[in-house]
Amino acid sequence: MKDTSNKNWRVKLHDIIYEADTPAGKLFDVVLLVVIIASIIFVMLESVTEFDEKYHDFLFYAEWIVTILFTLEYIARIITVKRPSKYIFSFYGIVDFLSTIPMYLSFFIVGSQSLVAFRALRLLRVFRILKLARYIGESTNFVRALKMSRAKIAVFLSFVLILCIILGTVMYLVESEEGSGFTSIPRSVYWAIVTLTTVGYGDIAPATPLGQFIASLIMIMGYGIIAIPTGIVSSEMTKVNKRNVNTNTQTCSNCMKDKHKDDAEFCYNCGHSLNE
Repeated sequence: MKDTSNKNWRVKLHDIIYEADTPAGKLFDVVLLVVIIASIIFVMLESVTEFDEKYHDFLFYAEWIVTILFTLEYIARIITVKRPSKYIFSFYGIVDFLSTIPMYLSFFIVGSQSLVAFRALRLLRVFRILKLARYIGESTNFVRALKMSRAKIAVFLSFVLILCIILGTVMYLVESEEGSGFTSIPRSVYWAIVTLTTVGYGDIAPATPLGQFIASLIMIMGYGIIAIPTGIVSSEMTKVNKRNVNTNTQTCSNCMKDKHKDDAEFCYNCGHSLNE
């Protein structure tokens, strides 16, 4: 009876913490997001000298309260899964740890509490609340398209690099005697890259009419070059077969895998029952 009771509370706690399809799970994630946002705001305000001088004690204690809450949540996530290491070394597990430990490190390393800005990463949990997991398939298609087009993109980038070297060398020959900042070929190549990508820092600028004419051509060329990688990836994405798979936020308590189908009864990864 004791083992069954122990099992039941762990299962219920697991459903609240890891699922967003139930009212309790959604409420938990919403509260968690509010606390995360509040914590980030506290850190931002603490960096404002005038505000920190006036409300330092409030911000300090508020941050410790948030840290304690996150610590309890971190421990709860560990004890409600059958294989804690799966969570601890998962992406969210590492993010949760990095967002909790800075305040404790402040005892040993001065200023480390500012690292709590890592908590912004935890806002990624909003995808679970909004049930955007159903769009994971689209992101997978995008990643697959990137992999399929990597050879074409590599050739394109090589061409752009060679073009920048040539244009930089030409600009060095044209502008080097005018004292306009083109003092070496590497510096001129840097200017060509900045101009071709339409960034335009303005730290180096051509002074001669010929140099300005060449710069104008490079700027116009930049708009066309920037669009090429987008076209390559878009072309590959049209070749990818898209599947509409309805998934939910249910997480396997044994292996921590998610993205299960709505009607799934067993984990697709380890075969463990999802309705334990």
